[in-house]
Amino acid sequence: MRGVGRRNFLRAAVVGTGATAFAGGLWQSAFAGPAQPGAGPYGPLGPVDANGLRLPQGFVSRVVARSMQEVADTGYMWHAAPDGGACFPDGDGWIYVSNSEVPLVGGVSAVRFAADGTILDAYRTLSMTQINCAGGATPWGTWLSCEEYDYGCVYETDPYGKNAARKRPALGRFKHEAAACDPDRKVVYLTEDRSDGCFYRFVPSTWGDLSSGTLEVLVGSGPGKVRWERVPQPQRWLTPTRDQVPGAMRFTGGEGCHYGDGVCYFTTKGDNRVWSYDAANEVLGIAYDDDLVEGGAATLKGVDNITGTPGGDLYIAEDGDDMQINLITPEGVVAPFLQIEGHPDSEITGPAFSPDGRRLYFSSQRGSSGVILGNGGVTYEVSGPFRS
Repeated sequence: MRGVGRRNFLRAAVVGTGATAFAGGLWQSAFAGPAQPGAGPYGPLGPVDANGLRLPQGFVSRVVARSMQEVADTGYMWHAAPDGGACFPDGDGWIYVSNSEVPLVGGVSAVRFAADGTILDAYRTLSMTQINCAGGATPWGTWLSCEEYDYGCVYETDPYGKNAARKRPALGRFKHEAAACDPDRKVVYLTEDRSDGCFYRFVPSTWGDLSSGTLEVLVGSGPGKVRWERVPQPQRWLTPTRDQVPGAMRFTGGEGCHYGDGVCYFTTKGDNRVWSYDAANEVLGIAYDDDLVEGGAATLKGVDNITGTPGGDLYIAEDGDDMQINLITPEGVVAPFLQIEGHPDSEITGPAFSPDGRRLYFSSQRGSSGVILGNGGVTYEVSGPFRS
């Protein structure tokens, strides 16, 4: 069902969730409809800079690392296929961690920055894991690195490089993509990158300790009221986790996941959607859908990794399409924020803000080469007048 018929059907479903569907700041007015293209808060994209990026006026870029090359003067070689990432405070500076989405060695690398942005160090925090795609930061200062294969696991890693990584099988064995912590309800949301995947949450026995707890799956029939049910066998199974609970909702390729202000936002690449789960009221809605764009072309396609700001702006990276990071404002406007030129066979991964909100980090996973196991990956930093 495409075109106008599908558009009208979806809009009716979204409007049917009602004006009180969402508690979070971004979608308090979700009944008016999903986000629509418009003028972004930073203006149009400028010409291509020396690093191949198009940015709004006032923003500048630099290359932080390139796959299979030394990071600054640290002596550390940056990994291939950089994927999901996050930033962590480190005294007056910060640390950016990045997954490696390659088989056999996978793992996580980190870059340590001084207060002025100078690169101080780079190092490995996880090794010899499989296809580490996205993940999520925890409130207690660790990084959850997710393996993207059918029996994949979540690893809890130390961005500061002091403690050994720990496998967390209690969070389920499935094709993990991303994770987002909800400190209000003391749960971890998880996406599954399959065409018939599910949306999960993990309820730890003790908040801050992911060694034990209950894995649950979202059950429902579409946008609107939903519920959670326990997955009977999350770790050792003959029946995959997604097939263990009747009525579990199916999502076409779960990707990024971000929690903020009472709402968990997650993306699905098969239908180019950004979903909104109102955690307090247990209501699911659609924050963005390229089929629901009215008047003009959809600027956001190939939805993938996602992050957000305290002010409610969402930043969504594209896998392919025209290699943009788009933002969605609290007013429901979607607009391009940046674009990478000359990388047609790559994807943008790992968007994350420094703790002060002044710098945005992300990667072109395969760069201009388009080869995942090669040296094409590029990790960038963009700085400028980001609004809080």
